Amino acid sequence: MKIKVALLFGGKSVEHEISIISALQAAQSLDREKYDVIPVYIAKTGEMYCGERVGDIEAYKDVKKLVSESFGVAFARINGRVAVLKTETKLFEKPLVSYVDVALPVVHGTNVEDGTAAGYLNMLGVPFVGCDVLSAALSMDKYAMKVIFRDWGIPVLDCVVADGGEYSGDDEKIIKEAEEKIGYPMIVKPVNLGSSVGISVAHDRKGLSEALDEAFLYAERALIERAVVNLKEINCSVLGNSKKARASVCERPVGSDEILSYEDKYIGGGKSSKGMASTKRIIPADIDEATTEKIREYAVRAFKALGCSGVARIDFMIDGDSGEIYLNEINSIPGSLSFYLWEAAGLKYPELLDELISLALERSREAEKITYAFDTNVLSGIKLGGAKGAKGAKG
Repeated sequence: MKIKVALLFGGKSVEHEISIISALQAAQSLDREKYDVIPVYIAKTGEMYCGERVGDIEAYKDVKKLVSESFGVAFARINGRVAVLKTETKLFEKPLVSYVDVALPVVHGTNVEDGTAAGYLNMLGVPFVGCDVLSAALSMDKYAMKVIFRDWGIPVLDCVVADGGEYSGDDEKIIKEAEEKIGYPMIVKPVNLGSSVGISVAHDRKGLSEALDEAFLYAERALIERAVVNLKEINCSVLGNSKKARASVCERPVGSDEILSYEDKYIGGGKSSKGMASTKRIIPADIDEATTEKIREYAVRAFKALGCSGVARIDFMIDGDSGEIYLNEINSIPGSLSFYLWEAAGLKYPELLDELISLALERSREAEKITYAFDTNVLSGIKLGGAKGAKGAKG
């Protein structure tokens, strides 16, 4: 019997479109001899849709038309199983679309990748691929992850965190603090976004002010850190869980500006996008063996430090002047699931997806061994007293 896989993608995120590309790439590589795939598109409004064309990348050239031709769905737990149900049905039409054995969320950015999707799926009780709620949330917060990485002995750049509300009230204070602690040139980025959205380089006070304004369009907090002038970016993927994980080969993405832009990552100079597979890159990265192994070691350590599961991409920076290595950030659901890094390591994309689903099912089996409730008679003597409060209840 085939495993029924709910493939979730989209969401209320500035990385919405990239999620669609990543997910439908995965759909093409899932072994249909093993899996029945149920594509579930999460619109920017939060509504979920299924339909004949939801799994067709060409249909997303006209999203309004796609939605009008599809039907709304929701997940529900029924008799110990999770089902995808139609939210509206015609007379005598059954609402059941399909039962689900495992969920594969291929989502990027806020409101989905940040632990939101993981929490939703965890509450439903369906096995799901990827990080749990905590590790997903930590992976999206660039400041929180820095604190943890530093505690695990992983080198990161010093930074200043700016709050949007505080900045609007006293921008001079934040700018002065950044100048004193960091110094120009600086990188300014939203604390909880990926795909290079909202990231700017500031070379002077005017540039810093503009960069902060840009970052606060996308997030409530911004991270300010030193811009490594003679920069070499190196990425490495990790696959596994907090108990056992391994690193892929390393890559050096090739950008056209001071930082790797959204266009560099997803357009790659062409008219169409293949997600992160569009990025110009050198694989394996043109760095020496000792540096490669150090980065791969840091990558696995970072993955375990946050308690990650599934596949992640960890991005590093090498300072060409000092030779120092710094961990930049971790992507808990990387663009294209970093399949290109695993193919270079000898693991084909269908095999990568098989392993991700196996990890999800393994975690679910282990969770069943944990006690989450116990018998108690605490409610037997409770009488609610309305506005006067609960009689007999102790805080």
